[in-house]
Amino acid sequence: MEGGWPARGGVLLCLTVSLLLQGRGDAFTINCSGFDQHGVDPAAFQAVFDRKAFRPFTNYSIPTRVNISFTLSAILGVDAQLQLLTSFLWIDLVWDNPFINWNPKECVGINKLTVLAENLWLPDIFIVESMDVDQTPSGLTAYISSEGRIKYDKPMRVTSICNLDIFYFPFDQQNCTFTFSSFLYTVDGMLLGMDKEVWEITDTSRNVIRTQGEWELLGINKATPKMSVGNNLYDQITFYVAIRRRPSLYIINLLVPSSFLVAIDALSFYLPAESENRAPFKITLLLGYNVFLLMMNDLLPASGTPLISVYFALCLSLMVVSLLETVFITHLLHVATTQPPPMPRWLHSLLLHCTGPGRCCPTAPHKGNKGLGLTPTHLPGPNEPGELAGKEVRPGETELDGGSGWTKAQLVELWVQFSHVMDTLLFRLYLLFMASSILTVIVLWNT
Repeated sequence: MEGGWPARGGVLLCLTVSLLLQGRGDAFTINCSGFDQHGVDPAAFQAVFDRKAFRPFTNYSIPTRVNISFTLSAILGVDAQLQLLTSFLWIDLVWDNPFINWNPKECVGINKLTVLAENLWLPDIFIVESMDVDQTPSGLTAYISSEGRIKYDKPMRVTSICNLDIFYFPFDQQNCTFTFSSFLYTVDGMLLGMDKEVWEITDTSRNVIRTQGEWELLGINKATPKMSVGNNLYDQITFYVAIRRRPSLYIINLLVPSSFLVAIDALSFYLPAESENRAPFKITLLLGYNVFLLMMNDLLPASGTPLISVYFALCLSLMVVSLLETVFITHLLHVATTQPPPMPRWLHSLLLHCTGPGRCCPTAPHKGNKGLGLTPTHLPGPNEPGELAGKEVRPGETELDGGSGWTKAQLVELWVQFSHVMDTLLFRLYLLFMASSILTVIVLWNT
């Protein structure tokens, strides 16, 4: 008895199929008595409607071929944090039903009909990357030709997984995939093909796409891999959709203001080092830049580390280094004008070398001596301390360091000049580092 139930089940299944296939005729031709000028009697297709639960075939060993194409009509959004792409697709499915056939000449010239899709067998095609429930609206119709070819179009809002790379944000390009497959039929029951060429799908999508916002469609390619699950092999068609972000919004709101603030910070070096306004000005710029980053934080991706975040961190670091340089020069000038220490001979010689005509810092002496009325010829040379020792010391000027022979005013002048040389040198190093860093970021963006 236990072994009889499967056998009885098989007999019942064969009997059911044989009953469903009765009355087909040699060519499975539909009787045209139900066709007239006012429409078609549903009874003419009732035999086809009754078989919608079964895959239509005349030979079980021949798989049903389903041709797939789609139109990308909108890119609704890209979630970088959840790695999701939300799009709107029109999916076109075409297959042949051998049970549907009529002669248009005998059927009042009708060669195409529209039938409710729910009355027909529909292939179980789904998108592998989809992370949402199929929300295809009900009541859709399908076109049926007199040769039995069925064309079924359905709109779908697809939320699919996409491996997003935001490193090059906002100049990034993303490659997302739509893999169409069947979750029930293996290659023995269903094969997938293309109803259109890939270039036709791409051109149609570009022409009908409705969104002109953040993303634009670059191109579509395809591949036809097979998916193996255990001992079963499933047919697949994978479409690779390349999209690119339009960066104008981020250039205007992020890159341009940031570049302006960094440029103003660099120009602030031209403020006199003795001025009390340089440090407060740089502090104000630094605070303003932090407020700018807080306000623009919503425009940045919520996950990952894009290159633009590195750029912002680099700009912030440059502004901090600029402030530290100003603090160092201000402290050096303060020490030079209050309690100048003795200047080593080698530093004095290096200072004369750097401030000479055509040297590395030719403008430093004029910048440093402004208001003091000294030129390099007025500064003591390396062999002058002995000569200066015999000169009369003016009231208010005292010798420093015993036998150095330099007065306090001369030491103040030397250290002030040294401070301006250091200010010029650090400014040039700052410009060199800023230019090389920004060029590196731009080259990375262009790759």
